[in-house]
Amino acid sequence: MNRSTINGVIIIGVIAILSILIVQISWVKRTVKAQYDAVAILESRDSLNTKQFEESVRIALRNSVQEISTFHTDSSDVYGAVKQKSSNHFLVDINEDLHPYYLEQVLKRSFYDQGITENFRYGIYDCYNDSIVFGNLIRFTRDSLYEATGDSDVGITSLDLLWEKDGHYFTVYFPEVSAQSESYFVESKEPWIYLTVVVGLALGFFAFAVSIIIRQKRISEVKTDFINNMTHELKTPISSIGLSSEMLMQTDLSDNPDRLKRYAEIIFKENKRLEQLVERVLNMAKLDQSELKLEYEAIDLHELIERILDGFHFDEMIYDGETTMNLKAEKHWIQGDMVHLTNIIYNLLDNAIKYSNETSKIEIKSIDKNDGIEIKIIDNGIGIAKEQLAHVFEQFYRVPTGDMHNVKGFGLGLYYVKMIVEKHKGKINVESKIGKGTTFTIWFPRAFK
Repeated sequence: MNRSTINGVIIIGVIAILSILIVQISWVKRTVKAQYDAVAILESRDSLNTKQFEESVRIALRNSVQEISTFHTDSSDVYGAVKQKSSNHFLVDINEDLHPYYLEQVLKRSFYDQGITENFRYGIYDCYNDSIVFGNLIRFTRDSLYEATGDSDVGITSLDLLWEKDGHYFTVYFPEVSAQSESYFVESKEPWIYLTVVVGLALGFFAFAVSIIIRQKRISEVKTDFINNMTHELKTPISSIGLSSEMLMQTDLSDNPDRLKRYAEIIFKENKRLEQLVERVLNMAKLDQSELKLEYEAIDLHELIERILDGFHFDEMIYDGETTMNLKAEKHWIQGDMVHLTNIIYNLLDNAIKYSNETSKIEIKSIDKNDGIEIKIIDNGIGIAKEQLAHVFEQFYRVPTGDMHNVKGFGLGLYYVKMIVEKHKGKINVESKIGKGTTFTIWFPRAFK
């Protein structure tokens, strides 16, 4: 999958997510608007019902005042006598002593005539005692219309009710009627939560899919580079072997043993190189398939390093290099696989030589650290850029070398090194600066305390 295809997939995905987001927002807005409209209708209807109820109560109370005034010569003004404190609380001024039982009967008839079926409670205020005598809670029933629910409560002090004139008044209170019209609708957050969850899941899935696509593309690219590098690497020793073999077959070298030996050495050397390349690839395959089994034994790391450096003597002459050892660890025995430990140290030293500017200078150190042994391989090579350090141990990854095209490899060496070190329960890290060289640090736990 090329870059243009990936860009197309990303653009289509973004458009799809935006379309989902627009549709969901539109749906949520319509849902919320419908809820508001429904609530507005309910509030309007409740407001109308409340006004009708209040007017019916006022009429009933006026009728009650008129009926009471029929038996008392000094009656209050009918319309001015009724005062409304709230939707469920009314006051009626009177100037006469009033018997609670008589008031109760009058109120029952007046409310029934106006079709009021709400439960109510009344109280009579005595200005001389500054107290209200409450009557029973009168409950409406279909059979008996109104009936009391208990005994009257008496002697309850008025709550800051001040009047300009002395006299009496009675109150009527409807406990089951709301004191004021209130909107009981609270905007629901569920649609927005649903929208957030849906969009979050869509974005998460899209981001995951794009990351997988980009990762697969990168793996495809590095595998392609690996195949190209491997083909180039294999062609070189095969070509050298072929040319040397051809020269041996076509030329009589019986009288020139030095030249014969030289061709034989080329064939032997390139054959060994070819074996190493194949072995490295096979080891990577085993490592990926978790088939690699280590044969543990007691290993003296100092002795192993010295033996590997002896093997590099010929290569150092080719690269005109210099290697120094500063092995100060007192306890340098570990449990490990001889073959693979040899390979990882060989790979690190080989990299140090390959990425040298001109004359390679390599220093190998060892110290005791944290119940283990720490080994540092320090070179004076071209160094690794900071942004590349995080990728050097990735499979098939090769650090860009700019104008240097003579560095060969598959991008498997450091990946292999890291895997083997971790299988030995060790740790590895790298420090580097461009033009200043690179330092690889390996730590292994000791075999013996």
